Amino acid sequence: MSVIAKNPIMPGFYPDPSICAVEGDYYLTHSTFAYFPGLPVMHSRDLAHWEQIGNAMHRESQLPLEGAKHSAGLFAPTIRYHDGMFYMICTNVSHGGNYIVTAASPEGPWSEPYYIQGADGIDPSLFFDDDGKCYYIGTHPNPEGCKYNGDWYIWIQELDIKQMKLVGEHKNVWNGAMRNVIWPEGPHLYKKDGYYYIMNAEGGTGPDHAVTVCRSKTLWGPYENNPCNPILTHRHLGKEYPIKYVGHGDMFRTPGGEWYMVMLAVRPREGHTTMGRETFLAKVIWENGWPVVNPGKGMLTETVEVNLPEWNPLEEPASYTRRTNCRTCVPGSNREYLFSQMEELGDEFLFLRNPEEGMYKLVKNEGLYLRFGRQTLKEIASPSFVAVRQQHHEFLVKAGFCIDNLASGRKAGVALVQSDQYQLRMEVSDGQTEVILCEGGSDKTVGTGSVTGHDISLFLKVEGLLATVGMEVDGKEQVLVREMDIRSLSTEVSGGFVGCCIGLYAVAEGQNSGACEESVLYRSFSYCAL
Repeated sequence: MSVIAKNPIMPGFYPDPSICAVEGDYYLTHSTFAYFPGLPVMHSRDLAHWEQIGNAMHRESQLPLEGAKHSAGLFAPTIRYHDGMFYMICTNVSHGGNYIVTAASPEGPWSEPYYIQGADGIDPSLFFDDDGKCYYIGTHPNPEGCKYNGDWYIWIQELDIKQMKLVGEHKNVWNGAMRNVIWPEGPHLYKKDGYYYIMNAEGGTGPDHAVTVCRSKTLWGPYENNPCNPILTHRHLGKEYPIKYVGHGDMFRTPGGEWYMVMLAVRPREGHTTMGRETFLAKVIWENGWPVVNPGKGMLTETVEVNLPEWNPLEEPASYTRRTNCRTCVPGSNREYLFSQMEELGDEFLFLRNPEEGMYKLVKNEGLYLRFGRQTLKEIASPSFVAVRQQHHEFLVKAGFCIDNLASGRKAGVALVQSDQYQLRMEVSDGQTEVILCEGGSDKTVGTGSVTGHDISLFLKVEGLLATVGMEVDGKEQVLVREMDIRSLSTEVSGGFVGCCIGLYAVAEGQNSGACEESVLYRSFSYCAL
């Protein structure tokens, strides 16, 4: 039996994938940067259908993000399983550095972070050898001094997994496959047929991104370069190729002995990427002691045939999705949130940095009350913002809410956010709706409309790099902006490592504390692919 996986297997802002196989189950995680909760935990049994079963960093005590810029916070996690325990290792570049969290179940709860003293650099990974010893592998600047930007090395040291402390020898083992390589990062260590393999990404997480591999008979090297490096890249396919930036892979083996790899890539439109880096899948075979990705093709494909029986979390009674009555939406799916019928938000919802206590509450038969925040979406702070990832090039979002208390500077609405500097906001206040495009931190009003009554529904229709914004009041629909260019909300313009998120927000900028204790009532929110 087999199933067809469609690429990307995780559409939208799911960068830097890491995966581990535990018998017939597969667990996947990703970078989340300045968003909270951090490090989503995805689960599948067939590599084609996925469900989110939680977030590893789900408490503020685990994940301090104060002052973290959009593309700071959590970088490049690795998930591994050993002797009945799950391990997640990651870097909080804004607070504390490299750390490990553990859980007996991937659904959590996950532990408080164990920060690793002496572990400099970023992109750590764990490797458990046949004798049970654990090793830390990561990256840091060239110890002899960086000769150019991105002149880094990969290093290994034994880790006492019980004490969560580095012990013994610290050794720099490799600095990438290419001459004068930049940013050798995301290293993972594997063992197969008597060889230790280091697979890493290099060339920077952009147009020159690539996956390379080396091997050694001993853990400490010397490591020999694969003569066929890079084993996966799209940098030679030209700037117009529809899938780019391919790199940052992690390999795994199924119980049947087949090998696969997950990696990141982007799908730009007209050279611009609004969804950020997504997760793709490829098949791997071994020839002459080296991994070969998608043999006969050498690049990512639209589909991958996986030799596993089909498994669908929406149909499997034992799945997390079914056991929690679809509390969390399946990645890539359409969703309609009727807040008056919800007891809690699903695991797919995101907040910027650490949400303030009491920022929102769900009230049965009423909806989602979102408190007016003092901080706007343009500040490096914790605005009142509840969002999900953009996961399609073409989509339609609608939000219905009550406008009775939107006066005296209080604003509420919908925002498509790339970063604090680049965003599209639909704001309702004082009987008026404004459509605001923020570029480089500067706001520009691009559309307005008058509002009457008690309730309003805003809608945002995105078709590639064009956005149409409007509202519906008393059953009458009005378009405020039609087919506006939003390529400024792309990585290529804004920079950084994140993709766009779309959500609800409320702000009482410059208002007294009393105003900020009040809330706006959201009744519904929907996201549908077109």
